[in-house]
Amino acid sequence: MSRKGRVLYHPEAVRRLVDSMRADLHAQHFAHLCELADLKREVDAMRAELAQLRELRATVRARHQVEAELADLHRQRSLAQAWTAPRDPTAPLQ
Repeated sequence: MSRKGRVLYHPEAVRRLVDSMRADLHAQHFAHLCELADLKREVDAMRAELAQLRELRATVRARHQVEAELADLHRQRSLAQAWTAPRDPTAPLQ
């Protein structure tokens, strides 16, 4: 089929080769789609875990804030008790 009359590749052999390459490409594409779906599921799971971690961090920050407010209230109560406590003027200051 060439210009010189010599056939380098038989058309049926070329067709089989192209069909084989096409089948390989389809298989590879399917494998990539499966891997992509697996990765998407993994990313979704990680996003859910990240949301839980953010919620936990917000809870811990709120607890720390409440603990600080409680410590401040205890300090204020101690000061109020100290100011209202009767004091012996003859006793030394501590």
